[in-house]
Amino acid sequence: MPSNKKFFKRFLKWRYKNISDKNFINFLAILVGLAAGFSAVILKNLTHFISAIFEYGVVASYHRYWYFIFPLIGLLLTFLVKKIVIKTKVAHGIPMALFAMSKKEGKVNRSNLFTSLITAPLTVGFGGSVGLEGPSVATGAAFGSGISDLFHMKAQTRKLLLVCAAAGSLSAIFKAPIAAILFALEVFSLELTFTSMLPLLIASVSAVLTRLLLIGEQYIVNLNEIQHFEISNLLFYIFLGLFAGMVSIYFTMVYFKTENQFRKVQKPIFRVILAGIILGVLTYLVPPLYGEGFEFMNNIISQDYETALDSFLFPDQQSTWVVLSLMAGLIFLKPLATAVTLSGGGVGGVFAPVLFLGTVLGSFYVNFCKQLGFILPSNNFAMLGMAGLMAGVLQAPLTAMFLIAEVTGGYQLFIPLMLVVGTAFMISKSYQESNIYTKELKEKNALLTLDKDQSVLTLLNLDSIIETNFIILKPGMTLKDMLFKAVVKSKRNLYPVVDEDEKLIGVITLDDIRDIMFDQDKYESVLVEFLMHDPPDFIDYEQDHMQQIMLKFQNSAAWNLPVLKQGKYIGFVSKSKLLTAYRRKLITY
Repeated sequence: MPSNKKFFKRFLKWRYKNISDKNFINFLAILVGLAAGFSAVILKNLTHFISAIFEYGVVASYHRYWYFIFPLIGLLLTFLVKKIVIKTKVAHGIPMALFAMSKKEGKVNRSNLFTSLITAPLTVGFGGSVGLEGPSVATGAAFGSGISDLFHMKAQTRKLLLVCAAAGSLSAIFKAPIAAILFALEVFSLELTFTSMLPLLIASVSAVLTRLLLIGEQYIVNLNEIQHFEISNLLFYIFLGLFAGMVSIYFTMVYFKTENQFRKVQKPIFRVILAGIILGVLTYLVPPLYGEGFEFMNNIISQDYETALDSFLFPDQQSTWVVLSLMAGLIFLKPLATAVTLSGGGVGGVFAPVLFLGTVLGSFYVNFCKQLGFILPSNNFAMLGMAGLMAGVLQAPLTAMFLIAEVTGGYQLFIPLMLVVGTAFMISKSYQESNIYTKELKEKNALLTLDKDQSVLTLLNLDSIIETNFIILKPGMTLKDMLFKAVVKSKRNLYPVVDEDEKLIGVITLDDIRDIMFDQDKYESVLVEFLMHDPPDFIDYEQDHMQQIMLKFQNSAAWNLPVLKQGKYIGFVSKSKLLTAYRRKLITY
């Protein structure tokens, strides 16, 4: 072991002397891409292995009757693995990576290297109605962060490699390298420069090549009969965009409302059981809700409705109105199934459910128009439905267009793609400013954006600018005690006054006592509680973010503001130190 450390140190010294930072970052991007691609393949194969046991193994003949119990078993196994084996919380992949960038300087816990690889296959393989892209991003982000730490890279490089890993993971999962790069720019708000673009490209290509070498050339969705754009269908594309925008709002609303309801259940095991029961009932009544649903999507696209809509409640799929009813049911129930899976402790992502729902949406739209006498190309609208819903739910229009084009191989429909995506995005954005990944982070002010001033403030750490070298006064102290125990010994001209419970009850400045500090007749008669006054404002350690703190300094015209945690005094923040920290962070951003 010591010899290995010495060799590694010699390698690092050689690297610093012979390889520029730019070239070395490109080399690390290759490693990150390979690792992200390999982990994505492992994740997908493990999930399919578990699913295959139920679809084709010993229990295959009883598969439908076990729909009640499979999701509960999967969620329970996921819960037990997290509690007994991993012993840590498994965060949702993309929000976790975004939080790591904004508040942890790109550092991701090393446990994320394997946590999602274990838990996501259990969730999805046993019927959880989610996808694998979120766990893949979590694993890739851990690789990016770990490789950066291994080679002692700076925080800015660590963040770049984390985003490269996330892009590589999506590139490998969907075989869509261009969309993965655009996703990094839109969702991670990465500034597009040559320095960032080349590593992103390298990582994305490395990941997709890894996938191709390991599992070969294949599309996850089969769309072989894409028809060319016809101007006569223009209005139908626009109305599909409106429809997709409204459904995306519904998806987001159901997701967050379900999550809020599950938070009211205090014990995690009760949440797991509740989610397992709800999901079991849903998948038993509507089997297409089971798992990722890519096989279902391909059946819908090929218009094999009898196989795709294999429901116990409606055995006859010959009637178009029955097909429309079942599709409408899926549009209403899929968001609920996804939200229940994730809120109940399952590990997965929302990409696959969005693609699933978009396929149903497009097919429903085509069949409904057919009943009205309008014949539309089914494959085209299935693809456009996926793009529209992705643009609405994820609020990443460029990613939506290129992902669907790459996944389906349908590059010839860019004009209708732009129409549907632009309309859906506009509708969704008018209702919800943030997307499904960033809403909670934005509320906590833990989200980086392309607004440089706001992002720099987000990156600042309150703990690093709190000053504690202030002498604390008690309200019962005399003026004499204050002068000889505080003023004489302190280098500051500000003194916090706290009670027995350490709660701040006032402040005193030298200006407040300047007129009486040499009047010895008042040394014993004047108490601190007579001199203190309320601060112009205060900073709530747990609630206030940097933008609010900066605004409080601006509105109060104060140079120092006390910091309180649950009412208790912990220190002061000075405007000068805050501005100095801001300038330093801006230089390195």
